[in-house]
Amino acid sequence: MHEVLLVEDDDMIREATRLSLRASGYAVRTAADGTTGLALFRERPPDVAVLDIMLPGLNGVSLAGRIREESGVPVLLISARNDPVDVVMGLEAGADDYVTKPFDGLVLAARIRALLRRAEPVGRRPESAPLTFGDLALDPDTLEVRRAGKPLALTTTELKLLQEFAAAPGIVLTRDLLLERVWDYAWSGDTRVVDVHIRRLRTKIGHERIETVRGFGYKLRA
Repeated sequence: MHEVLLVEDDDMIREATRLSLRASGYAVRTAADGTTGLALFRERPPDVAVLDIMLPGLNGVSLAGRIREESGVPVLLISARNDPVDVVMGLEAGADDYVTKPFDGLVLAARIRALLRRAEPVGRRPESAPLTFGDLALDPDTLEVRRAGKPLALTTTELKLLQEFAAAPGIVLTRDLLLERVWDYAWSGDTRVVDVHIRRLRTKIGHERIETVRGFGYKLRA
């Protein structure tokens, strides 16, 4: 059974979400503030962390950043405001996805399942040759990424994005296609999550490696 750490300061929302996630088959630990949430995380890292943005003390964006500094555990943010600034700040801090309130418990559970699938190890392909793009190299077997011979630390989401681009160099991948393949969205999602993670990936592998194509998609320079 996968465990979720839920950090939410609203008592009613926290309890309703806890019960909903339990009904979907998850074990759930809860905290009402960011400081307690961080302590619980360090005590026993969960499989997924679900964090409200507007938390007392240590807010959800800061908490996401602390978690990302220490772990690759998937992080999902929840927010009542749907403010683009909040969303972008949270994703830039290292969160993998977000949902806005009010949300359906089944939708939240589906997003968590998608994060867990993305975090699962990819099957090895024996004797696969490294994929190279200029000074960038991706080993399909070890999933190690190097730039100019130096290893890069990519998050699970950034690695999945790079794998999609590496599988189709020079081919334009739309935001909706990337949402479907990387975030496992079976429905239309907010493409800001794609743009922010692309920006983070570009910072690590070189901005020139991924090209924006007429504002609706991206491609890896072959």
